[in-house]
Amino acid sequence: MSRLLIHLFSLFRALGVEGLEVINPEGGTEDAEEEAHKGRWKQEDRDSYWRMMQKYIGSDVTSMVTLPVLIFEPMTMLQKMAELMEYSYLLDKADQCEDSYMRLVYTSSWAISVYYAYQRTWKPFNPILGETYELTNHGGITFISEQVSHHPPMSAGHAENEHFAYDVTSKLKTKFLGNSLDVYPVGRTRVTLKRDGVVIELVPPPTKVNNLIFGRTWVDSPGEMIMTNLTTGDKVVLYFQPCGWFGAGRYEVDGYVYNAAEEPKILMTGKWNEYMSYQPCDLEGEPQSGTELKEVWRVAEVPPNDKFQYTHFAHKINSLDTAPRKLLASDSRLRPDRYALEKGDLSKAGAEKSSLEERQRAEKKSREAKDQKFTPRWFDMSGEVTPTPWGDLEVYQFNGKYMEHRAAVDSSDGSDEVDVRSIEFNPWQFGNVVSE
Repeated sequence: MSRLLIHLFSLFRALGVEGLEVINPEGGTEDAEEEAHKGRWKQEDRDSYWRMMQKYIGSDVTSMVTLPVLIFEPMTMLQKMAELMEYSYLLDKADQCEDSYMRLVYTSSWAISVYYAYQRTWKPFNPILGETYELTNHGGITFISEQVSHHPPMSAGHAENEHFAYDVTSKLKTKFLGNSLDVYPVGRTRVTLKRDGVVIELVPPPTKVNNLIFGRTWVDSPGEMIMTNLTTGDKVVLYFQPCGWFGAGRYEVDGYVYNAAEEPKILMTGKWNEYMSYQPCDLEGEPQSGTELKEVWRVAEVPPNDKFQYTHFAHKINSLDTAPRKLLASDSRLRPDRYALEKGDLSKAGAEKSSLEERQRAEKKSREAKDQKFTPRWFDMSGEVTPTPWGDLEVYQFNGKYMEHRAAVDSSDGSDEVDVRSIEFNPWQFGNVVSE
């Protein structure tokens, strides 16, 4: 640690300010050796990884499949998409609410709630083409996601209950900067509130993973989150404060709900890892007299000292308790690499990950040789190309076939049920291929 940092830290202690997390917002290597002893990420691994990754500086590393398994968490990107459903009750409230501005308070708080989970620094597994994830038994929701493209990596998801429908086409663009990684969400997220058919669209801020190789890894999402009611023209604009030295401003979110004339109606403030509150305001953005700040969302209690910093809901995502009857063989829960990592067997997880990647390459080679074209099962390419702040996006649309499939399964007598753990993971559309 530099002499300046030591001096500043000593000064804060002398002033009686304890418990501060020393964060270098520019990144750095000051505590690399200390961090190497905290978990699986050993110093020699960091050095070796750094030598390997230097050639990728300035590149988009989204599609890289050679990353070591020790930096992964036992969850795929398809499962991570489902984490937005943890506080789905906020969307239920938005649907039941008659006030157009409060609808945006609820929906934007729902969008912010997932950032507590996003601060985890483990990397999710990239889904295999055709891989799926299903979620039931939570808030009356039926959730399905599918990997619809391999190059570029793209996922699509759909969830709904009696109050809302959620649709997302997800495509990440990254820029590797050496000791940090910029992540740009080139996606489209829409929520339809069923009572009135109101459609709300989300544009999230970019995310930056700091001290990726050297130093204590941490995540920040500085910038604007915008949610627009496409039906009324109202919108909410929330600014995620960038993290400064000693963590100043980290987690803080502030902004307003605006009407279609861009006049502020409700101010919102909070911390994306703790809570969000709101208060009616005047046209100058100042709190209205006679009103008070009210809390709209607070993070649920989390397991203490969890190995992967998972919430209770994140554990449910991996659990069969949230799986429907007759789970699809393509479901992420069944991935042998993910399951091995969950059980703490890194050697097996790495071998299984390599095997799946080889099989994916073999399937692609076989498919192209036979002039067969991959077609998503539960989503269709809509033909719509929508602009985002980070590039154009081809939108995938939920085709409704999953609901038909689920209705047929749920109405069956269950006489042919099998043990889920005996199902072999199989996302392959043209047969269960083996690598050559």
